[in-house]
Amino acid sequence: MGNVWVEQLEGYLSFIQGVKNFSSHTVSNYRRDIEQFLDFLRRMSPGDFLFSSVDTYSARRYLASLVAAAYARRTIARQVAALRSYGRYLCREQLLEVNPFVGIRTPKLEHRLPQFLDVPEISELMLLPSDTLLGRRDSAILELLYGAGIRVSELTGLNLQSVDKEQQYVLVFGKGAKERIVPVGRKSLQALGAYLQDSRPLLCRLSPGATDALFLNNSGTPLSDRSVRRILEKYVAMLAVRKRVTPHTLRHSFATHMLDNGADLRAVQELLGHVSLKTTQIYTHVTSERLLAVYRKAHPRA
Repeated sequence: MGNVWVEQLEGYLSFIQGVKNFSSHTVSNYRRDIEQFLDFLRRMSPGDFLFSSVDTYSARRYLASLVAAAYARRTIARQVAALRSYGRYLCREQLLEVNPFVGIRTPKLEHRLPQFLDVPEISELMLLPSDTLLGRRDSAILELLYGAGIRVSELTGLNLQSVDKEQQYVLVFGKGAKERIVPVGRKSLQALGAYLQDSRPLLCRLSPGATDALFLNNSGTPLSDRSVRRILEKYVAMLAVRKRVTPHTLRHSFATHMLDNGADLRAVQELLGHVSLKTTQIYTHVTSERLLAVYRKAHPRA
């Protein structure tokens, strides 16, 4: 891969992370997807290939190669999204005249309902962290992920000024560099209070550099998305549920339980920070399926 391509790719990745506020997980996936496409172009055109050589034909050939290699539709859809976004960036930088991925259709995906934990499972999960230095931190993390329904990248992006305990909300920096105010319940506030009073000051002493990040690791530096995932994995293993549970599962659980208890769909949309109501509506399918399952189990003539 030529130096110009490397330079532009790094510029793009910095842009989506710093300006667009994409999560580190998404940035890592996009890097891998784009590098895979560039390697394909290099194999198709040995030697130095130019930006102008990237066209719709080469884009279609690449996607055909993914289909031939039996890539999952969801993976191909993500690659299209990554490359379409990269194409927009190259057009903005005037390295391409036309985005070659604009006309590429995303594969139709099978509709998979989001995985979530039941209320008793959530209650049991919240009891698992111990009353220790890191246990109080972990409790605050779990309570906030579920209690506010925020993304893991939004959680790790919180700082001390993001939390207003008196007004009971957190100021979240979400996707697309958009801010939103999210209410925080009493359980989350209690866990946050214990962490801020008893754990965070001690964790701060472990690092020479001052930081205003809300959540710190055991070295006193800001907690990463990956670390939050590992923390959750530890407690899920203790919970022993037969479900794949990630930080996003707690977000799914938040939305499902809100709708189950009569929350307005548009209110849930605002709380989740969804641009489109259609994205939020998937949770109505979850609640509908649960009602149907209860009906079939309980009604004698179902």
